[in-house]
Amino acid sequence: MKIFKVLIVLVIFVILGAVGFYLFSPTYKKDENEGKLNLVLNYTNVTSKMDNSVFVENNDVYLSIKDIDTYYDKYIYYDAESNCIIISKDDKSVCFDISAETIDINGNKESAKVISRDGTKYIPITKLEEVYNIKVYNNSDKNFIVIDSLDRKLETAEVTKNTKVRYKRTTFSRNLEKVRSGDKVAIVPNQTNAKGYTYVRTSTGRLGYIKSNCLSKSTVEREATEEQKNDKKISLVWETFEYSAPKVDSSTVYDGVNVVSPTFLYMDGENVKDKMDDNGRNYVKWAKSKNYEVWAVITNNNYSEEKEAAFSTWINSYEKRKNVINQIVQSAKKYDFDGINIDFENIKLKDKDSLSRFIIELKPALKKEGISLSVDVTEPDGSENWSLCFDRKVIGDVSDYIVFMAYDQFGRGSSKAGPTAACYWVERNINKFIQQEEVKPEKIILGIPFYTILWKEKDGVASGTSILQKSINNNIPSNVEKTWLEDSKQDYVEYEKGGYTYKMWIEDTKATSNKLDYIDQYNLAGAAFWAKGYEDKSVWSIIKEKLLN
Repeated sequence: MKIFKVLIVLVIFVILGAVGFYLFSPTYKKDENEGKLNLVLNYTNVTSKMDNSVFVENNDVYLSIKDIDTYYDKYIYYDAESNCIIISKDDKSVCFDISAETIDINGNKESAKVISRDGTKYIPITKLEEVYNIKVYNNSDKNFIVIDSLDRKLETAEVTKNTKVRYKRTTFSRNLEKVRSGDKVAIVPNQTNAKGYTYVRTSTGRLGYIKSNCLSKSTVEREATEEQKNDKKISLVWETFEYSAPKVDSSTVYDGVNVVSPTFLYMDGENVKDKMDDNGRNYVKWAKSKNYEVWAVITNNNYSEEKEAAFSTWINSYEKRKNVINQIVQSAKKYDFDGINIDFENIKLKDKDSLSRFIIELKPALKKEGISLSVDVTEPDGSENWSLCFDRKVIGDVSDYIVFMAYDQFGRGSSKAGPTAACYWVERNINKFIQQEEVKPEKIILGIPFYTILWKEKDGVASGTSILQKSINNNIPSNVEKTWLEDSKQDYVEYEKGGYTYKMWIEDTKATSNKLDYIDQYNLAGAAFWAKGYEDKSVWSIIKEKLLN
């Protein structure tokens, strides 16, 4: 009897030990997502990291806007005025009309319902497969939803005999799922398949380990899509005119240039107007015949309170932005422009985010038509209406190019004399773009001036006059010697005349050449020059050698 009692106690201890091992052993750790509908993005179960749950309704898989923002689209946007959810991705413009229960993708409309739960909006991501280049697998009967990114590598293997998927790489680990001979599993990339096990994702979406000898040789079904890089340097010259495009013919050549950017378009309220007469059409044909791309400039002309107010009105309305975007796209198609160069200036700080929204929404509309987008901005950390109004991080991320207008360090309206674009100032701001604003250097086009300022100063107060590069030497008295400024990497003159002190930081061809060195030094996209007709003609051979050879 005593032996029998001892045996019973031993059995109890064994059972308790087994239960404890199951509950507390790392190899038998309970899955925190067990019993939930799990979301697997590619090869990661993100269920516990999500802000909201995934769910299925009428065979559509729903994710919250916040979770889509986190995992797929940081620019997804709810517009309260129109009660729409707006998505702008690659070449797709998407609008979920919540009231009408429709989705519109590039003009193609179908039924789609946005669901609200506890103040959170959920959208059917199954409707967005072509937008985000994904494939959604609804295995909700197995408590798994899998979303595959189609630009990622997919490597699979076939199960060669019935086996088990384990939580850890050991026979004693918890069994997650049984798989049968002939089943296909996805090989999880960048995993060390040690101890004779391979980390896989099953057809249901579960992640775990299978004995490697139970799998056939893997097959690459899809290679990763590599981001295409454009190694061509941009050499752009802006061409400004008041009423009509400059006359050109087959003999006209702009040496050292591969992009011309004429001021063809402008905003009049919320209407896009153009200056495209016969000369303008001929100019475009000429540029194409010379293999120059035409990036038409569009300006906002915000130089009065009335125009500022009109700009602020349309930039803050989704419907009005959409109308302006449509006008820009139609103009670009009508006149065969290769690109659009946005030159919006003097913008209220409160309109900063709406300006970013405009760029976000414009990009896919242009990309769909094969038209590039560049946006002109000033240096960071300046005044509200000329500098702080630009979100360079967003603009640089979304647009094809962001153009740093690296001039007017001291503009003509300043009461203090100073350089137009000293190299130390230019380089400092290039670094701000890259490090502070987090703009990729290969997207930055460096704007370089073909002009400088002649300052007239008395009692510490200065007034400035713009001097074109081609006329600089004509505005320096013959008896005045130039002084080299090492930090500015340019010549400087100062002289007295008629009771005034005259000063000039010289933006000649030597100064231009020194700024061009930053293109290779920082791996920038290229340079843009303001403006055609201002230059010393000898500068083009320098530009050609440094940018296009």
